[in-house]
Amino acid sequence: MFFEEQASVFTLPHIRSVLSGYDPQLVIPKATTRQAAVAIIMRDTADGEEMLFIKRADKEGDPWSGHMAFPGGHKEPEDNSLQTAARRETLEEIGLDLSQAHYYGALDHQHAQPRGHTLDMLIAPHVFHIQGDPKFTPNYEVAEVVWTKLAPMVLNQIHDTETKPMQGTPTVFNGYRLERGHFVWGLTYRILQTFFTTLDPDWQGPQER
Repeated sequence: MFFEEQASVFTLPHIRSVLSGYDPQLVIPKATTRQAAVAIIMRDTADGEEMLFIKRADKEGDPWSGHMAFPGGHKEPEDNSLQTAARRETLEEIGLDLSQAHYYGALDHQHAQPRGHTLDMLIAPHVFHIQGDPKFTPNYEVAEVVWTKLAPMVLNQIHDTETKPMQGTPTVFNGYRLERGHFVWGLTYRILQTFFTTLDPDWQGPQER
């Protein structure tokens, strides 16, 4: 019932309207702060809105190895903004050119906390809307590209947990279980919650364990 009653809050026109006037909370970087950006990419289909995730390739020493994530990465000297970094990284990682995408806006900056270690690193999420069914060409950093329905996440219908080691201790993490069994947790899960509460301050997250 929640989604039927408040569907307009999570449709693409409303998302665009909210984000066009949203003033995100930004982290003021220090000289030593690492800056990164991710692209939240959405499309509308006959079955409702969908969101794009990537599964990062397994890489030894990478704190996000094998994680579900949004396309993105570090801001490079040639990037004139974090939005530019999100666009460039998306093109490099999955071959998707966002130059023709509709840009909806930015969300609050996030701090990176891989496995409980806070880094001096900010992550800037930027939201885009594309049309159609593009073909992806993932690079060596990406194992898989996955579209998933927005509604089951908003409704908390696919909330789940996984136990992972945290500094040597088994720890339960909350997240969303996608159709192919992929688990969205950690930073990406936090970004999703920020996204949903930005669109609807009354949105209620899952009953976490």
